[in-house]
Amino acid sequence: MANLNKVFLMGNLTRDIEMRYTPSGLAIGKFGMAINRRYRDTKTNELRDEVTFVDVEAFGKTAETMHQYLTKGKPVFVEGRLKYDQWDDKQTGQKRSKIMVVVDRFQFLGPAGAGGAGAGAGAPGAARPAQPQRQAPPMPEHETSHAQESGPDDLDIQEENIPF
Repeated sequence: MANLNKVFLMGNLTRDIEMRYTPSGLAIGKFGMAINRRYRDTKTNELRDEVTFVDVEAFGKTAETMHQYLTKGKPVFVEGRLKYDQWDDKQTGQKRSKIMVVVDRFQFLGPAGAGGAGAGAGAPGAARPAQPQRQAPPMPEHETSHAQESGPDDLDIQEENIPF
């Protein structure tokens, strides 16, 4: 039987991204996300909000890019996988655990000038066309691999695929 571990989240950062680096220089960014769900209470017919808080971790260039452009409150779309962490609590000696999301790809959301989805690789403040255009190809996503990071020379971008 095959297994699948894939998560898609769209929400807002609950805190600024905390950056750390391993001795080998690998960037690790940790942050939290709040994901809202609105529903109607069947007993009172009122709209209610339910918030789920999720711990998220990003590595390498992905972590550095997210840290550069995203701050508390900014919206983001994250694609990743679940990771189960276990440790011994130093104060109580008891086993502790939690499930978190490890980012594989992400997309900026929101207005371009506010750290959201701009042109190109999602850089804020990028110029946008003044007149409406036909639907552009999907915006590039940021992807990382723990084994190997790709640089700008590794990208296969063709001029006709650039939406501006």
